[in-house]
Amino acid sequence: MEAHPSLIRSLRGMPGALWFLCFGAFLNRFGSFVLPFLVLYLTRREFTAAQAGLTLSIYGAGNLAASLIGGHLADRIGRRNTIVISMVSSAAATLALPQVESLPALMVISFCAGACSDLFRPASMAMIIDLSPPDQQLTAAALYRMAVHVGFAAGPVTGGLIVSRGFGWLFAADAATSLLFAALAIAALPRGTRHAAPPGEQGHWLAVAFRDRRFVRFLIAALAVTSVTAQLDSTLALHILGAGHPASTYGLLASVNAALIVVLEVGVTVITRRFRERPAMAVGYLFVGAGFALTTAATSALAIGLTIAVWTIGEMISSPLASVYVAKLAPAHLRGRYMGLYTAMWSLAIVIGPALGTLIFSSSETLLWTGCGVVGALAALLVLL
Repeated sequence: MEAHPSLIRSLRGMPGALWFLCFGAFLNRFGSFVLPFLVLYLTRREFTAAQAGLTLSIYGAGNLAASLIGGHLADRIGRRNTIVISMVSSAAATLALPQVESLPALMVISFCAGACSDLFRPASMAMIIDLSPPDQQLTAAALYRMAVHVGFAAGPVTGGLIVSRGFGWLFAADAATSLLFAALAIAALPRGTRHAAPPGEQGHWLAVAFRDRRFVRFLIAALAVTSVTAQLDSTLALHILGAGHPASTYGLLASVNAALIVVLEVGVTVITRRFRERPAMAVGYLFVGAGFALTTAATSALAIGLTIAVWTIGEMISSPLASVYVAKLAPAHLRGRYMGLYTAMWSLAIVIGPALGTLIFSSSETLLWTGCGVVGALAALLVLL
C-alpha cells in the first residue's frame, strides 16, 4: 500500500481556497431556510396542500436540471463563475417567490429557484478535486461533506427561529446567505483553468461519458444506493411511528446519520484511502444495504439507531470515494459534466426513492427492507464489474 500523510498533516496541507469553499458550502446549506418551510408558507397563503406539494416537486425538478446545466457551465465558464451565477440567481429567485400570486407563476419561479440553487454543486465538487493534491482528495471530499451536514443540521433550527418573526425575514435571510457565498467565491476562490478537448475526440460529451461502461455502471449503482438512503426521510419515519414511537423519536434517530458523518467521516478516510476505490465503495454499499435490511427486525429505538449507524458507516465509506472515483474516470475537460451526471443521480433518487419505497411499504414492509438489502448488494456488484 502507498504511504499516506496523517489526517492532521492532510488537513494542515489543504489549500486555503478549499477551506473557503467548504465554508461556502456550509453557508449554502445552513442558509437554505425557505425549502423546509415552503409547504407551510404556501398553505398559509391559501394554496391547497396538493398545490404546495406540486410546487415542492417542481422545485426538485429544478434541482435535477441544475445538475446537468451546472456541470456544463463548470467546464465552459469555470467553477468560480458558475458558483457566483448560481448564488446570485438563487437569491433573486428566492426573493421573487413571495411576490407571485398565481399558481402558474409559482411553478415557474419554483423551478428557477430549484435550478439556480443547485447549479453550483457540480462546480464545487469539481473544484474540490482541482484544488487538492491526489493524496488529499478523499479527505477534502469528506471535509466538504462534513461542512454540508453541519449546515443541514443547524439550518432548519435557525429557520424556525427566523420564521417566528415572519416569513419575509425567512426569504431575506435565505437570499442573504446566497449572496454572501457569491461574495466569498469572488474574493477567495481561484478563477480556475479550462481544459481543451483532446484532438480527435468525436461525438457529444454525453456520448463520451456513456461509452465509459465503468462510469455508467457506477451511475446506476449510485442511483440505486441513494434511492435506498432516501428511505430515511420517508419510509423509515413510517416504520418508527408504526413501532409505537412518537415523532420526536424519529427526529432524534434521523439526526444520528448527520451526527456520525460530522464527527467521524473525515477520520474514516484515513482508513478508506488505503484501498482502491471500487472495492471500498462496494463494501460501503453492502453496509448500506445491510443496515436497511436489518430494519425489518428493529423495533426499539436503540435497535433502530444501531441500524442507522450500520448504513451510515456504509455512506461514510462510499460517498467521499465516489467523488474521487468520478474525477479519475472523467477526462479533464469534462470533469464538471461528469460530476453533474453524478449529482443528477442523487437528485433523481430523491424523487424515485421515497415514491417507490412508500409504494412497497404499503404492500409489505418486510419486502421493502429486504429489497433494500438486495439493492445494496447489486450496487456493490455493479461497481466491481
